[in-house]
Amino acid sequence: MSGDERTVRAGRRTVTVHRPDKVLFPGDGNGEGDGEGSISGGGERGGRTGEAREYTKADLVDYYRSVAPFLLPHLRGRPLMLERHPDGLGGPTFMQKNTPEHYPDWITRTEVAKEGGTVVHTVCDDTATLVYLADQACLTLHRWLSRSGRAERPDRMVFDLDPAGDDFAPVREAARQVTELLDRLRLPAALMTTGSRGLHVVVPLDGRDDFDTVRDFARDVAEVLAADSPDRLTTAVRKQERGGRLYLDVQRNAYAQTAVAPFTVRALPGAPVAVPISRDQLDDPDLGPRRWTVENAVDQARARPWAGLMSRGRALGPARRRLDALRGR
Repeated sequence: MSGDERTVRAGRRTVTVHRPDKVLFPGDGNGEGDGEGSISGGGERGGRTGEAREYTKADLVDYYRSVAPFLLPHLRGRPLMLERHPDGLGGPTFMQKNTPEHYPDWITRTEVAKEGGTVVHTVCDDTATLVYLADQACLTLHRWLSRSGRAERPDRMVFDLDPAGDDFAPVREAARQVTELLDRLRLPAALMTTGSRGLHVVVPLDGRDDFDTVRDFARDVAEVLAADSPDRLTTAVRKQERGGRLYLDVQRNAYAQTAVAPFTVRALPGAPVAVPISRDQLDDPDLGPRRWTVENAVDQARARPWAGLMSRGRALGPARRRLDALRGR
């Protein structure tokens, strides 16, 4: 094994990591990664508050190994779109759908339909695959909202709360409104910071309804919320029509669309992570979309803020009737 390689044990397999000292997240810019501690294999880190830390490929591998028990349940059986940055944040970005032929045969694939043909997506079912993808400089894992074999029947519904600016207070308030309405509709709701700017509200479904049904329902929920708070919330797709209001985005609820997976790393300075949170954490004034990074996301994972939520998938029929009653239909 050369000095530019190291082997990593991942479950029953040993995976080779190439160029482990390659910097993927340079220690410059304005990231929020100011936590203490380090992960093995990393380079020099910035230590001043507000300064983005430097992270290497080894750091990425070590993070994904440590978070695998919490991340894998959200990935297994799902087609993935892989966001790869082979030269780090300063280089080109590759959004990879089709699985390359050189990927090991032990990595799971799934073939799904697309217009005019099919695509063979990668599926991450185990820690070894997670480590291999990190070695491929896959920073962010974008997952389908449905599973292999039932690609047209989503078991997740997502409301993406997209703020007009960097102030997170409107996001926290919108999240409260979304979850309160979902409570009235008797649907479970899980909250997740995106690691970027906003927050996702994730609703587990039982997989009976197709994407059109799910998207139409999500759109109607968003329209009820926007009608109740027209000065703060909007469903306008065009940015120029939003007027500084928070956008309730439901467009991810469609066939072949994806959403960032819980505990995935985002391609931003400081290596922020998309992290599940509890409802109580919305009351924390210091909560922000990039509060957690590869340094401390595992601590939040161990708190299990979504404990039991993802196993409570619901059918939309009863919720639709309740929503229509609220709308006076």
